[in-house]
Amino acid sequence: MSMKPGSLNSRMGSRHGSASVPTTLASLDVGTTKICCVIADALPSKHKGLTDAQPALKILGFGQTASRGVKAGSIINVDEAERAIRQAVDAAERMAERHINAVHVNVSGGRPLSQVTRGSVQTLGGVVSPRDADNAVSNAIAQVDVGQRQVLHLMPVAFSLDGVESPAVPMGLHGSTLTTDMGVVTVDPAALRNLSLTVERCHLSVSGFAVSPYAAARGALAADERALGTIVIDMGGGTTSVAIFRQGKLASAFVIPVGGMQVTADVAQGLSTTLAHAERMKTMFGAVWPAGYEDREMLAVPLVGERGVDTVQKLPKSALCAIIKPRIEEIFDLVIQRLNEQPQLAAMAGRVVLTGGASQLPGLRDHAQLMFGRQVRLGQPQPQAGMPEMARSSGFAAAFGLLNLAAQPDKLYAMPQAAQAAIDRSQLTYAQRVGRWLKEAI
Repeated sequence: MSMKPGSLNSRMGSRHGSASVPTTLASLDVGTTKICCVIADALPSKHKGLTDAQPALKILGFGQTASRGVKAGSIINVDEAERAIRQAVDAAERMAERHINAVHVNVSGGRPLSQVTRGSVQTLGGVVSPRDADNAVSNAIAQVDVGQRQVLHLMPVAFSLDGVESPAVPMGLHGSTLTTDMGVVTVDPAALRNLSLTVERCHLSVSGFAVSPYAAARGALAADERALGTIVIDMGGGTTSVAIFRQGKLASAFVIPVGGMQVTADVAQGLSTTLAHAERMKTMFGAVWPAGYEDREMLAVPLVGERGVDTVQKLPKSALCAIIKPRIEEIFDLVIQRLNEQPQLAAMAGRVVLTGGASQLPGLRDHAQLMFGRQVRLGQPQPQAGMPEMARSSGFAAAFGLLNLAAQPDKLYAMPQAAQAAIDRSQLTYAQRVGRWLKEAI
């Protein structure tokens, strides 16, 4: 579920269906290396009643620009980030010949954290009813402890009736104890507010937020992959974000502050060249696994700060691979360490899907398969009408996933009033608490 900053939605319910979905949708992928905006029309679904079917979209506009004012997925310079967002949105609007007022936005900064809470109720009359499901969900939500953090996603991961697990509410079945596991993803509120502020300065409102790997999964995963359990690794420029799916639901998400830019920096330092040329070499000649002929293929590397005849050195391509491989291994090792902290969830995911611009290095998929011991594939956005050819790569999975999320939103769940009030009180600063006390005392 994608959330706006400030509060959860007011009531549990479903927004599936075209009645509550606007005709024109827009997404904004704010990354460390690129900012991308996509505008689309939501088309009537050909599979009515199938909630897992990919929504039908017609892509109208597409724009991207180099990211500025963003580091490790977080806004560090509002003015620079605003200018970059305006450029991407303007390009998409010109192509679509439409003006947009709201966008769905991804969140890759703010140090996302996950937790799972459990709530149980005794069924009324020995048969599961909608009221029992509401009570079980409310009990699980009431145990959420977010501290000073902001809730970004809140959704039930699984239900169980007398110990028998089910991905959906076992409505109408006989049993005595109904239990639900509630997945919660939280972020630092300051990072979310800065992102929201920057977007609003572009005269856009935020329709919803989604953590980056979840957005990428919505764009690249088939319904069966989500149902069977999949680990999505979105490899961006400044961060590597991970989402674990259990029975079709987002069960966990986290972000590692290492990405493709660190690989570029390693190449620049190791070969004593500029960052711009290091990025070019990584993109054009980089690989994780050498193919066997790299020692014979020589690369011309301009030396940083040198002038005259000694400005270029010749190095074998294998030297470039030898620099890239250790950093990729480090990224995957960090992911594996975080997965080992939640072994039960990780064990339920039988495959890995790689998305993001940094996932396109030759040999990376094979190396990931070796390190994770799972089947690995490169995830690309599901084809849509009007999709530009350049956007059919894993680097744009999150942007198109946000569109899918806008066209086919998740179910919305709300905190019980008492639990939300307790969270609001805990997140007030001392000055705000004194101000509220004085206001109530007058």
